[in-house]
Amino acid sequence: MCRLQASGGGLVQAGGSLRLSCAASGFSVGDYAIGWFRQAPGKDREGISHIRGGDGSTYYADSVRDRFTISSDNAKNTVYLQMDSLKPEDTAVYYCAAKRGSPYLPMLYYDGMDYWGKGTLVTVSS
Repeated sequence: MCRLQASGGGLVQAGGSLRLSCAASGFSVGDYAIGWFRQAPGKDREGISHIRGGDGSTYYADSVRDRFTISSDNAKNTVYLQMDSLKPEDTAVYYCAAKRGSPYLPMLYYDGMDYWGKGTLVTVSS
């Protein structure tokens, strides 16, 4: 059975850091694109950072570029999202999801993914 497990959320002060993990089971992250999405209260879900397992290509939304870093450890079958310089507006539930193959990363959208993990809550206090 294919599963994704997101973890690492929590409460942090503005300017702080967190690292989210997305552990996959039942499939290899190297064969998929893994996307991080987030949804803040009252807002639409947005794709913020994705990585393509086949060639390591990455994508960042403007809102997180230069603050967040996505990486993949194929040996651990896990994708990470290092979040630095966190802002109160980063407060959201963060989800990871997987899409088989080598899709065009900027066009990944949540409902088009193949597998989804449960979210992990990130709260950034001011």
